[in-house]
This record gives sequence, structure tokens and C-alpha cells, in this order.
Amino acid sequence: MEKINVAVVGYGGMGRYHANHIEEFEKFNLVGIYDIKQSACDVATEKGVYVYPSFEAVLEDERVELIVCATYNDCHKDIAIRAMKAGKAVISEKPVTMCSEDLEEMIKASEETGKLFTVHQNRRWDNDYRMVKRVLDTNELGNVFSIDSRVYGSRGIPGDWRREKQHGGGMLLDWGVHLLDQILMLNEGKKLLTVYATMTNVTNDEVDDGFRAILKFENGPECLVEVFTNNFIEAPRWYVCGENGTAIIRDWDMNGEIVKIKDWEIMDAVPIQAGAGITKTMAPRTDETIKKFPFEKIYVEWADYYNNIYDVLRNGAQQLITHDQQRRLMKLMEAIIESAEKNEVIKFE
Repeated sequence: MEKINVAVVGYGGMGRYHANHIEEFEKFNLVGIYDIKQSACDVATEKGVYVYPSFEAVLEDERVELIVCATYNDCHKDIAIRAMKAGKAVISEKPVTMCSEDLEEMIKASEETGKLFTVHQNRRWDNDYRMVKRVLDTNELGNVFSIDSRVYGSRGIPGDWRREKQHGGGMLLDWGVHLLDQILMLNEGKKLLTVYATMTNVTNDEVDDGFRAILKFENGPECLVEVFTNNFIEAPRWYVCGENGTAIIRDWDMNGEIVKIKDWEIMDAVPIQAGAGITKTMAPRTDETIKKFPFEKIYVEWADYYNNIYDVLRNGAQQLITHDQQRRLMKLMEAIIESAEKNEVIKFE
């Protein structure tokens, strides 16, 4: 087995994450890292990882076949294009770049050089996402008409470059890029008709610290995606409604359940007191009319992302995170920004 030699450019949190795992993967070999910050380089040196004196030195190293770019978001384009022109394959951290125009330049460089260019959409390997995907793929709930995907925090934006617009900060580019990618993959092959969104600036005036987006798919569900950073009570991570039942995943530990209807013809509704009135419509179901199931957990291996990279470079396989998928995701994030700025529904496809 011929290992793939890798250099990591940008040795912050995600750069170290990549580097640490690359050292564990038998198909890859970490040659070294480069970072503009001396403190990051010192950490690498302490771990016994070689530190390149410059980015140019990385490009000139003929041993390096693959570069992982884990820098500030606004640096991705330049690093990726220079790397591909130097004969290197490239994995870019998410978001792949800052706008569609930049992405097209990066894709063009990949096509002209014939070098792999992809992005690290690692949350396609989130266990909770895979659980929801299985429910949809198996038609467990019948026709699904609504999907809610939420991630809440209560600490604002971390006190680093993610607070700065020039570096591509904000929650849409940080967490939205993950959740929106998941929603697009759950509705793969369906036309996204409209987008409506709002964005918040509760803790930060320069970039969004949260957003809410409503996506409507043709012959598919309406999807709500929310990311907020000033919420002190959690909401369910996933809430999925179909014609025959409802599924919920409450947290990152995948605690959840599925509730399905037994028989729509059973008339069990008894009026209940609801606030200042009574209702049969909103009366809870009795156990005789529903079935409750634990939400079977799924455990997937994130290492499959790198296994695919190896197969692309060594065996000519197709990359899992494609250029067209990234084009669509970037345009969706731009549509969300436009909708929030104009307070309008945006026709998407």
C-alpha cells in the first residue's frame, strides 16, 4: 500500500484535528505543517511534527501529494489554487470559500490541473444525521412534510477570527454550512423552490451570531434550519413529521424516539382543558392509537471520509463531496444572506 503524504496548512483547532487523525490513518503519512502563528508552530514542534518555514516550502516539497487547508476562511481560495497549480491535491476546510465566484475559480483550477479539490463536510458522518437519513430512506414515517434541524449554544461566538467579517466569520458560514449541507443531502434530487431567512446579531454586530432559514422543496418537505448562540434552553436537535408519525432526536447523544399512528379510523378524542377553553383537536393520543419505538442509534466512521480521499487518489474513485454539491450549498448560503437583508422570500431553483 502506497501511503499518501500530507501537509496541513493552518494548525489551529481543525488543523490539529486533521493532523492528529492523519497520523492515526495507516493510508496516510503526515509530512509536516505550516502556520503563520509562531505559537501554533511551537505546539507542532512540541509534538514532534515537522514545521515548514513557509507555505512556499510546502509547495516545493515533492513528497507532499495532498494539502489540507485549515486556515481562516478568507485564505482558502488562494491556498487551494496555488497548491493545485503546484501539483497538489487539496482538501479545504468548510466553508470551502467565501462566495460562489471564488468557488468557481477554485473548481477551474482543479479542472485545469486535474488535481483533486474537495471540502471537509465532516458532518455528513454525524450519527444523528445518519439516523434521520435512514428514517427517510426507509419511508418509516410515510410522506415526510416537515424537518426541523437545530443547533443551539449559549456562549456567543468564540473570541477569535470567527467574530470577524473579513475572515468569513459568523454562524451561517461556521455551523450553517453543516446543517444546510445535511438538509440538501436529505433532499437529494429534489428541487429547492424557495428560501426565507432571518439573521441575528445579539452578541456580535459585525457578523451573524445566529440565523433561521425556511427551505421549501418541490414534492418534498418544508425544512427549518436554526443556529443560535444565545439560547439557554435546548430544543430538539431533529424533529421530523410524516403522514404516519413523528421522529425526534433530542441531543448529540442521539436520545430520541419514533411515534407512529396505528389506525386513523380509531376515534379516541376526548375534550381536554387547554388554557381558557377546551379542545378535541389538540387532545393527546391514547396508547391504543399509537406505537412508540426507541430511535435506533447508528454509529458511522468519520474515517470513511479519508478512505474516500485515498480511493480517489489511488484507485480513481469518485469523490463523495462533489463540486456541484458545493456550488449548490454556496448559492444557498448566499440566498439566505439575500433573504435576510431584503426580508424577502427568494426563489432558488
